[in-house]
Amino acid sequence: MPLLDQTAKWATNRMPKIINPKAHAIIDYAAAATFFAMAGLFWKRNKRAALASLVCGAAEVLTTTLTDYPGGVVKQISFETHGSIDIGLSGLVASLPDMMRFSGEPEAQFFRVQGLAKAAVTGLTDFTRTGEPRQQEQVDERAA
Repeated sequence: MPLLDQTAKWATNRMPKIINPKAHAIIDYAAAATFFAMAGLFWKRNKRAALASLVCGAAEVLTTTLTDYPGGVVKQISFETHGSIDIGLSGLVASLPDMMRFSGEPEAQFFRVQGLAKAAVTGLTDFTRTGEPRQQEQVDERAA
């Protein structure tokens, strides 16, 4: 996971959880819409960035529609599992410019910022509905 994502996770892990499931769903759909919009903007000048943005948007929509929370459609995965997936997606989003070889181009900055934002939102979300800090550690322990 990129260093900025790790730092965001470390910092937000100690903070109270202020984002409820409904707000998290709204943020997820907004992020997906942003990825799809940026794919359209990137398409003519950088196909690799456009494809990366489409992949990220599709991953956002898929996890959001499959999650058991307000905004979820099929409700096949728990909200806690969604949090674990979000951690992985934040690292993936931030790493895609390197993996798809456009890290030195201006479009890469969009993915770095989106990865950092996703890590911050994930770190501030109340996945256990208790509001307590260090939730992700608890979720990871239960998954192990």
